[in-house]
Amino acid sequence: MSTFHAQPRAGALMAVAAMSCVQLGLALSVDLFEQLGPQGAAWLRLTWAALLVLLIAPPRIRRFRRSALFAAVVLGVVMAGMTMLFMAAIARLPLGTASALEFLGPLGVAVTRSGGGRNLLWPALAAPGVLVLTQPWSGAVDLVGVAFALGAAVCWAAYIMLSQLVGDGASGLQGLAVSFPVAAVVATLFSGSGVVAQLTPETLLLGLGLALLLPVLPFSREMFALRRMTTAAFGTLMSLEPAIALLAGWTLLHEEPGTWSFLGVALVVAAGVGAQRTGARRQHARPASCRKSGPTPPGSSLELR
Repeated sequence: MSTFHAQPRAGALMAVAAMSCVQLGLALSVDLFEQLGPQGAAWLRLTWAALLVLLIAPPRIRRFRRSALFAAVVLGVVMAGMTMLFMAAIARLPLGTASALEFLGPLGVAVTRSGGGRNLLWPALAAPGVLVLTQPWSGAVDLVGVAFALGAAVCWAAYIMLSQLVGDGASGLQGLAVSFPVAAVVATLFSGSGVVAQLTPETLLLGLGLALLLPVLPFSREMFALRRMTTAAFGTLMSLEPAIALLAGWTLLHEEPGTWSFLGVALVVAAGVGAQRTGARRQHARPASCRKSGPTPPGSSLELR
């Protein structure tokens, strides 16, 4: 198997692992939501994530190009917005409705960045699958909750684009070592001060474990995946997340899926498989300066799509 064809498969596996961590983290967050509320839980996870990444990979700011550092800071703001807006949305909307609305973000990236042609088939196939899975038309809709979910969708789309830029411009976890602290600071400004008094040793320990599941492991896996996949393929592959949520609810929360749910799973899995098979990022010849300096690609050797 050539390296070119292996890249999207490796990226897809990383993305699926990330989505699995997200859903497992959400399923295990019920107790934390009850103690701190959705915003408090988001703040605690982001704060722990910042501390962990700073401990593992302290950022070497002087090695950042100005554009890469700026992108990492903006990514941190987007991470905080995506997390907190989605938590606010699910406080007002059914989880399925909020998930369907939020998925408009990565689906929009998949459609606008696919370049047309047969690549549009995968978003077109994923969209009805997500609708069947989440059934956003059922139940009353809170317009404020819809606004929060659409805001999270915009942040998710920006997160995909910025993650690829940051991943290409900084090696390893260096980009996240800047983004996570920024996200934690933003979350603190909005909800941290009111949560500190409610913290207990047990809550702190639970928050540490959940921070590994969401966001440390998934966000780092997604960044590595975006070094190997186009943003169009990655955006479509994110349609697997409602399917993974269905399986997590079935196995961990004992939620019985219906026939329509299984049909939705089949559609999004087919779209995800198609996306990862056609989603390699085109490789360009590396400049001589990059070849001399070693294997670190600062972004100039990869096409951003």
